[in-house]
Amino acid sequence: MTQQSVATSDKLDAAVLKVAGVVVLGAIMSILDVTVVSVALPTFQNEFDASYARVAWTMTAYTLALATVIPLSGWAADRFGTKRLYMVALTLFTIGSGLCATADTIGELIGYRVLQGLGGGMLMPLGMTIMTRAAGPHRIGRLMAVLGIPMLLGPIGGPILGGWLIDTASWHWIFLINLPIGVIALIYAQFALPKDAPEPSESFDFVGMLMLSPGLALFLYGVSSLPEVGTFAEAKVWAPMLVGGALVVAFVLYSFKPRHPLLDLRLFRNRSLTIASVTMFVFIIAFMGAGLLFPSYFLQVRGESTLTAGLLMAPQGIGAMITMPIAGTLADRVPIGRTVPFALGLIVVGFFGFTQVDPQTSYWLLGGSLFVMGLGMGGTMMPIMTSALRTLQAQEVARGSTLVNILQQIGGSVGAAVMSVILTNELNGSRPIPGLVDESGKPVTEAGLAIASQQRPELLQQMPIDPSIIERGLDFAAKAFASTFWVAFALVVLTFIPAAFLPRRRQPAQLDDPQGEQIKTPVVIH
Repeated sequence: MTQQSVATSDKLDAAVLKVAGVVVLGAIMSILDVTVVSVALPTFQNEFDASYARVAWTMTAYTLALATVIPLSGWAADRFGTKRLYMVALTLFTIGSGLCATADTIGELIGYRVLQGLGGGMLMPLGMTIMTRAAGPHRIGRLMAVLGIPMLLGPIGGPILGGWLIDTASWHWIFLINLPIGVIALIYAQFALPKDAPEPSESFDFVGMLMLSPGLALFLYGVSSLPEVGTFAEAKVWAPMLVGGALVVAFVLYSFKPRHPLLDLRLFRNRSLTIASVTMFVFIIAFMGAGLLFPSYFLQVRGESTLTAGLLMAPQGIGAMITMPIAGTLADRVPIGRTVPFALGLIVVGFFGFTQVDPQTSYWLLGGSLFVMGLGMGGTMMPIMTSALRTLQAQEVARGSTLVNILQQIGGSVGAAVMSVILTNELNGSRPIPGLVDESGKPVTEAGLAIASQQRPELLQQMPIDPSIIERGLDFAAKAFASTFWVAFALVVLTFIPAAFLPRRRQPAQLDDPQGEQIKTPVVIH
């Protein structure tokens, strides 16, 4: 079969499916890991005696590491070869997983999550590059259907798998389970992936990397430290925020000088890309940030096991599974300016249910809310990212997909930090219990004791506590979650503003090179 016939055939042949198996296996590892860890955050609080804002860094550090290596992966793939780099990414992710299981402190766990994220961040973009080169640009639609599998399985299977492993074994197994999968994926990749053919590549923007990555990390560290110290006046808060903010501003000013910057902000001259990016960024801050708190509510306020919390989150994934394929088909036929606002409306309706939570809110109501949110989620993300890249020229797609993915990861990190800060501040406002202090000498609050008693009922047998204190504490904790959800709800509503400017007329796709050349680097979805 000639190269032309491979590229133009609509079917994914056996050779392509063999390669797809490697990519899907790596994607499942990377995406499942994010959702598995989300249900373990309250467990980390208990195991390491840390605040929610502190343990949320196990998620933030991972996503920041993803954002760091996504732009590097495209350059390195051309320089060193996709197969070699993909196997390095699998190795880093697997070793990082093993180290996470050995962590004795929350600081060690956060550090190992960075290593894990450096590998995980390369798995998706490299996998997409490998698949696109194997299938050819004319089979991207079927390709996205194959790679949509882990995107759909992650929100459903992750919380359930994480909950089951924590309940039946220990939190260590949410990381240890990656070891055999990683070894199998490495062996599979060695035999299934085609040999590398490295070629000359454009220079990598190391100066930009040295400004943007530490700038974001320092800024978010300052934000996440706010609940622990309680004021902006502390150097632990304002100093990293100031330095980090200055580095990010310096990068923005610098990025217009090099020919190949880390993030090509000049692409924002494209109106469609700009509007889609702003819409996606605001949406991700709201939805992804609050999404981490949904299982925490079930665990901390309702006292459910991690497995039950995972099962309670399943309706969201089921909803997304229903609408994502439909939205993908509609995105090629109907302008997204006519479909995304409707999907956002579903998210707003579903989200409202969580702004009303209390210690006895019906699970039928919350399950229905999650299902409706999932329906909206499936009809929002894929069309927005398609719109962001549809009008770019072929030579701009690689830089455009990098920009979109960096914004996606930054939005997720900012959302996680902001929502955990708000929740921790709200919980810190609970009434302290006279005469009761924790190991560090800080007063124990009614909400803090109530949450601890939900996860460790034996505490109430060890100390004589009036049941009304626990009741008041749970009421306060539920209100703290509701207040945080109100902030996220308001941000989702604000997303309607940029979404109103999304294209309402069909736009011609520019993804085919005028000379018929294949696109080397595809749209990256994570």
